[in-house]
Amino acid sequence: MPAVTGLRSPHVKVGPLVYVGRMFDKIRLHDRGDLPADFHASLGSGLDRRACGFLGVDYAALKAQVLTGADDEAVLEWCSETGRTRDEYDCAVWNGFMQKLGWRDHRSEFLRERAAADGYADRGVETFFDLIEIDEGRPIRTQHE
Repeated sequence: MPAVTGLRSPHVKVGPLVYVGRMFDKIRLHDRGDLPADFHASLGSGLDRRACGFLGVDYAALKAQVLTGADDEAVLEWCSETGRTRDEYDCAVWNGFMQKLGWRDHRSEFLRERAAADGYADRGVETFFDLIEIDEGRPIRTQHE
């Protein structure tokens, strides 16, 4: 699948957090009718569900907040006020968890199956972020980038 204009890499941070900006992008793109149909089934589930759980907010409420037109930082502030406040340590754990999800963990087998089904079995996919990057035409990032 080619890259979607306006959809960030999951590695890009909003505030201290990876992935949430991508979730905000998907909400905005879907609302405008610019999110490819392949993404629709995962709205509010999968990694979005994990992000909402970490933030302590309901996806529908988050979606409504994003669609007010607030910028990313304001939406993240709303999440802190509405859900759970996370300290620097919590954010570091979140980032590490998300960036390594699928690497030698409970999701490894599913990730291998997805990568193989998508034709990426020989592309060095070790995490879900890797799968997203390759699927959208970006190189796999190292942990230090």
